[in-house]
Amino acid sequence: MAMEPLSFQEYICSLDPATLPRILRICSGVYFQGSVYEISGNECCLSTGDLLKVTAVALQKVICEDMGTGQTTELPPTFKGIFQPAPRGPVPEGSRDRGLTLQQALGNGQPQPLLCRALGPRALLLRPVYEVHAAMDLRRDVVKIPSTLEVDVEDVTAEAQHARFSQPLLLSEVLAMAHVLPAQAEILEGPAGPTVFQSSWVPRLRQGQRLQLHGCSGAWRVLASAPGRGRHFLLTSTYAGRLRLRPRQFTGVQELAAALRPGRALRVVVTQDCEGRGLHVPPLGVGDRLEAVGLQGHGPGTRLRCHRRSGEEEEEEEEGEELLLPLDLGGSLVEEARSSRRYGLGELLERRALPCDVRVVAPDPALAQDALGTLPALRLEARLDLPFLVGSFCEEPEQGFEVPPRWMDCSVLLRQGPVRPAPPCAPLQELTEAFYYRLLAQLPPSKAPPPPRPPKPAKAGVGPRGKPPLAPRSPGPALMGACPAPPALPQRSISSLCGQRGCPRDADPGSDSSEHDYETIDDAIQKTAHKMQAIFPF
Repeated sequence: MAMEPLSFQEYICSLDPATLPRILRICSGVYFQGSVYEISGNECCLSTGDLLKVTAVALQKVICEDMGTGQTTELPPTFKGIFQPAPRGPVPEGSRDRGLTLQQALGNGQPQPLLCRALGPRALLLRPVYEVHAAMDLRRDVVKIPSTLEVDVEDVTAEAQHARFSQPLLLSEVLAMAHVLPAQAEILEGPAGPTVFQSSWVPRLRQGQRLQLHGCSGAWRVLASAPGRGRHFLLTSTYAGRLRLRPRQFTGVQELAAALRPGRALRVVVTQDCEGRGLHVPPLGVGDRLEAVGLQGHGPGTRLRCHRRSGEEEEEEEEGEELLLPLDLGGSLVEEARSSRRYGLGELLERRALPCDVRVVAPDPALAQDALGTLPALRLEARLDLPFLVGSFCEEPEQGFEVPPRWMDCSVLLRQGPVRPAPPCAPLQELTEAFYYRLLAQLPPSKAPPPPRPPKPAKAGVGPRGKPPLAPRSPGPALMGACPAPPALPQRSISSLCGQRGCPRDADPGSDSSEHDYETIDDAIQKTAHKMQAIFPF
């Protein structure tokens, strides 16, 4: 049988902690219907008829009132003073002799006049303030309510002892609870923060939507971007499109050495003349073809061992000249791409470290329209191993989607009901630009080597292979090694670099700059340009 309603403060002060938990019903208070009360920084809605399951009570402080002056002070729960019953109150047995601690003085449940020498000569009234821990229906966390909350409650433990308090869960919590999946769920609060995917299913993740949660996805993902297009994608390991590697570009020997894989040689073509360093480091010229084999030495004296074949040579079988290049030597080199082989996404990641540039030469047959197939280039930036949750809408169970709880967490309530087998999910999702840059900031720092340290400046007037430089240098940014590192050149720019009709000689200091002579490009250099065009398939 339910007790008569009491104020929340009266009930808590008279509560025996040994009888917890207790179930209370909100009877009335000073709040309007569905009013919101802020508790410990969290909003808590308390309406008439709501149930509270009180699980713990903790003393926060004690309000001490001077009965003579009406002044109040706050006492901490750790107050060590001793109280004696006043003469106007009742005297507990033995209290005249030994006195009462603060906890004992509050144990009666009803305020009574007390004396405490540490607080003065006048009688005092003690009013405790408790922090009440309670569970509520559809609340994820334990609600912490002050006992001074101005509501009336009644104890309904006997009649409501079997009442169930539904606890909402975050998708990130559901992901870690494999034993509850698959399950139906209802969204109580949709994901917050910026939109992640440009997909039609994302706006439907809102309050009231019913979902089927099938389980954790076992796929890994690759972050990819279309250079110059402002489009960004997330590819799953199930993506079945075929990819072809694009040539890599290197701005120095250190980058070239970092790209080496054990047991695999790397062939590159020099795309800009590079000055040498005396007899030990010969100059490199446009069209030179280098095969990087491996590192030799340790510490500051480490060198990259290469074989050089001139662009004019026809015999591919010749071993060529061996070079030992210092790692801080700059330059401009492009990978020699001879193979037109097509790779799957997983196979490509086994052969090539990220980032790398590719082109989709065959779209994924599972997609009605593969957005990657229309792009001239695609940069694979990083592999992501994040847990995703496979879901579908109850009204459309044949189409699935994968939610990353780390980026799109939302509050759900698990429901009873059958769940169909997991449907197929799209292997490709386009990211919003805002989220892409936010994701970049969360990725670990790049493992790319730092820029090489520039060597001592070379003597003026000496160019590659002992010839004068092709053109005077103009002032500009710091050099990478002994050579400037220009922006990457497309194929047509590389051919035009060597196929122009003339290159200016060094100007005579005493001549007018408008009267420079030009030397005609000889047949050998034009032949080199044609060879370079044949090297690059893109």
